[in-house]
Amino acid sequence: MSFEQDHPELAQENPFGEMPFATPTENRVVQDPKLTFCNTTTPLSLVLSANLLRVHLIPLSPSLMKILNSTGTVCNFMSHEKCLKNVKIPCSCIAPSLVRVPVAHCFGPPGHYKRKFCTVCRKSLESPAFRCEVCELHVHTDCILFACSDCRQCHQDGHQDHDTYHHHWREGNLSSSARCEVCKKTCGSSEVLSGMRCEWCGILAHAACYIIVTPECTFGRLRNMILPPSCVQLFSRNFSKLHCFRISENLQTESDEDDDVDGSTQGSAKDVQISADSSKQTLKIFDGNDAVKRNQFRLISVPRIAKNEEVVEAALRAYYINDDQQEYELQTFTQQALLSDDVINRNDAAEDSNLGSVFRESVPEAWIIRAKPKDEEVIRIYPAWLKVGMAYVSLRVNKGSTTQTVIKEVLPLLGRQMDCLQNFKLVEVLMGSKQVQRMVLDNQELILNRLKDIRKTSIRQMNQTRFYIVENSKSIVRVNLFVGGLPPQLSPEEYTNILKDELAIKTNVVSVTHVYQAQGAVVLEISCFSEAERIYMLVKDTTVNDKPLNAVVIPEVMDEKPQKVRATRFHTFSKVPSFRVLVCGGDGTVGWVLGALEEIRHKLVCSEPSVAILPLGTGNDLGRVLRWGAGYSGEDPYSILVSVDEADDVLMDRWTILLDAEEPAEGAENGVAEPEPPKIVQMNNYCGLGIDAELSLDFHHAREEEPGKFNSRFHNKGVYVKVGLQKISHTRNLHKDIKLQVDQHEVELPSIEGLIFINIPSWGSGADLWGSESDNRFEKPRIDDGLLEVVGVTGVVHMGQVQGGFRSGIRIAQGSYFRVTLLKPIPVQVDGEPWIQAPGQIIISAAGPKVHMLKKSKQKQKKTGSLKEMRVDKTGSHMLFEEMSATLE
Repeated sequence: MSFEQDHPELAQENPFGEMPFATPTENRVVQDPKLTFCNTTTPLSLVLSANLLRVHLIPLSPSLMKILNSTGTVCNFMSHEKCLKNVKIPCSCIAPSLVRVPVAHCFGPPGHYKRKFCTVCRKSLESPAFRCEVCELHVHTDCILFACSDCRQCHQDGHQDHDTYHHHWREGNLSSSARCEVCKKTCGSSEVLSGMRCEWCGILAHAACYIIVTPECTFGRLRNMILPPSCVQLFSRNFSKLHCFRISENLQTESDEDDDVDGSTQGSAKDVQISADSSKQTLKIFDGNDAVKRNQFRLISVPRIAKNEEVVEAALRAYYINDDQQEYELQTFTQQALLSDDVINRNDAAEDSNLGSVFRESVPEAWIIRAKPKDEEVIRIYPAWLKVGMAYVSLRVNKGSTTQTVIKEVLPLLGRQMDCLQNFKLVEVLMGSKQVQRMVLDNQELILNRLKDIRKTSIRQMNQTRFYIVENSKSIVRVNLFVGGLPPQLSPEEYTNILKDELAIKTNVVSVTHVYQAQGAVVLEISCFSEAERIYMLVKDTTVNDKPLNAVVIPEVMDEKPQKVRATRFHTFSKVPSFRVLVCGGDGTVGWVLGALEEIRHKLVCSEPSVAILPLGTGNDLGRVLRWGAGYSGEDPYSILVSVDEADDVLMDRWTILLDAEEPAEGAENGVAEPEPPKIVQMNNYCGLGIDAELSLDFHHAREEEPGKFNSRFHNKGVYVKVGLQKISHTRNLHKDIKLQVDQHEVELPSIEGLIFINIPSWGSGADLWGSESDNRFEKPRIDDGLLEVVGVTGVVHMGQVQGGFRSGIRIAQGSYFRVTLLKPIPVQVDGEPWIQAPGQIIISAAGPKVHMLKKSKQKQKKTGSLKEMRVDKTGSHMLFEEMSATLE
């Protein structure tokens, strides 16, 4: 009878979505006949009720009752002794077996993370470490290989179809002020890894309390902004979130290529403090052929006189493996190590006679740990997405067991004995931390041989390998690939020809479904995984007209799902009936997004999405007008997203500016005097001619010369002041060089040095250029009245007085249609983008429909929903904030 049958109370589904892990081995967590835990007097009933069989290996010590903390021998887990009965967190050696749906992580570049802990070894991150950009898992550089592939699931891959979602719990790295949702006590710590956080709704809880929380997740206060995985479909094989979110791939690649350095330097120094004690020796341990080829080892420290099995156990712990050490043995590391069976237990004598052998000073310092050959094994077969009501079934295989016989034996255990064998396949899944790899096994594959090959390559990989029985399906492969960097304003046929020439696309499986001519981009629909992968990799190394191409895998958003979804990336959400856009950047970035939206609105079901702003620019005038502030200063991302959700929808005018030069521009090359072709630009905030544009142009040139210095608003404004002081002596004669018509009427200009057309009541980083005084000649300005205000400034001193709040500009006109005649080349700037405009005509008129903007509400946040939904840790919403703020690149 199995352990689960003896103790049916353990056979319930655990919070990780899987059945309890395998029966503990002798003298590990549970002992007979008393079945005590950690050498304490904890009775069996308490062990079972507390589910302690899922957690950590605690060292057996006579002084355990006298010390404050107990520490795990594998993953450095620490706990008060009195708290052990409440521990629910699995050890790193067990965690992979508890993953329900393996999802790889998206690690960004290595960085320094203060007061954070590695979720593998549980030690502080004192050296550069990695963080998953999606679920915020933190790991040391050398621990990354042992991290579980349990990232937050952001999409379905064509198989799953869930109506409800459970909390996605992530342990630790909470703020010290974090409070438990259940007991309301502090659950964070700056000393050790503690506490749990749901990566979706953000609720916090103790490790002993989170199991009490209702398993279904409602996505919390930000549910209107979160796109559930069931709404997003990504036809993936080797594609992942990494390819959709544009997380830097070169860093990912470099990390993969440098694994041999990570494992043999930093990891060894951190795991083992090499002691000068002459009774100890330090050994290099490889876990298989792959580690030998990469020179990727772990260090262990053992007594110079130690039994073989003690060294084996230490080696297993170094690789986070909790199997019985009797199943493993050590092989000496030599040049012939990969081909030899020179195992220490077999050297020069029978195995039985070497059980007491010891390691002495003369032994090699490097070893390979190997699994002993077996005549039969028990493996787990996961039913993948078959709805059979169980996590997995156990099956005994022998030397004659093949893939086909395994399928034949498994189907009756799953209640599918009436189904045809040919309708199923066995899939081997390697749950790597960076990539989940799948391989369909041949029907005649010998399972024991397959297991032997995996362990020979890496015994660590065996712990990360699963076997799924999958029903054959005739699902249509449909990979959508966004390709940018192409020449703009071409026809679909021309784009197709370029792709044929540069990427050798196969038109029988690749078609161009969307063309964005202004951006020089197309969307390809590919019905073959291998072709999609080939094109994606080839695009990164391809240039057209000396411009590199870029590619992004686009997930498909289901249009029949909830309609309150806000999200970004216009093409991806072209079928979503309602969404909002959060633009992170300055006014120029906002204008670019509004321009892109204007060009493709006819392709969107939601043709008028509302736009919010996280101001990251220098002036941020539009952000000020819409109450988003003068600039981002570190606010909690969660509160920002709540503000976006509660913001008021307002309309704003946009304007089209036609620039028609009648004379050639100055500085024409080779003496060729050709007039500039007419150009059209869009304006959201203001347009300036004269001194205002000249200052912007000088600032632009200074930034181009030394772009690295322009990284703060304070420095940028300082440069503006500097260039402004150089223009104080300018004379006021702009009125002699231009003519102005407003709504078909000539307007006489006063003596001014700058002419500014303003659409919003903020200019030059918050100044009120129009002024607040009432004037019977003009209407009160609004951003949606279809009118522009025309204001003059007499020079730099006047501009400084306006920005200081001491004066206003000179009110000149107000209207909806303007014609400016330039009699000489004059500096012009539109929303901060300056240039020298040749003599000719400038026509300003309304630009089609008004745009929908989001104005931050003055009201306090509404106290809707439960306290559980309102309380979110700041770091818990960090990645959601990054995902929501991504804009179409």
